[in-house]
Amino acid sequence: MARIKAGELELKDRLVHINRVAKVVKGGRRFSFSAIVVVGDGNGHVGVGLGKANEVQDAISKGVDDAKKNVVKVNVVNGTLPHSVLAKYRASRVLLKPASPGTGLIAGGGVRAVLESAGVRDVLTKSIGSTNPHNVVKATMTALMSLTDARSVARRRGMTLTELFKQPALASASEVPAN
Repeated sequence: MARIKAGELELKDRLVHINRVAKVVKGGRRFSFSAIVVVGDGNGHVGVGLGKANEVQDAISKGVDDAKKNVVKVNVVNGTLPHSVLAKYRASRVLLKPASPGTGLIAGGGVRAVLESAGVRDVLTKSIGSTNPHNVVKATMTALMSLTDARSVARRRGMTLTELFKQPALASASEVPAN
């Protein structure tokens, strides 16, 4: 997959989750923060990053920098997905189904953040298994990266789009075997 230069895109960042972690030391507890951030241009480009620091703002800015390094192109067709997909990352599974125009983005949590940043407007989703934000976001990214469009499938098979979608001829009654 080709690397996308984030500097050429107009990316907007979105915070998915902040986690406060504590390290117990001799003098008490030391707190630090981790942040999951999604960046996207709303036009098919999206990236996810994780930042860790002693201050919340530093963690978010590190997450944004990490997300900009991991931007990928996603197939979005008329504001929805080209086909249904089920993806897994560790214990989280995410089901994404295309929807008709006007349905809206039926998703929650990390899935919604990733899809909105990618520019998907009409989709049905279901998060199955673990709801850990890290794993849900990564499962969603895996699902989006596994999408293919009709042109690439036709090119891979050495066909044209019309050949790909041509309906097979119906068999006549004499050719159908009797049960």
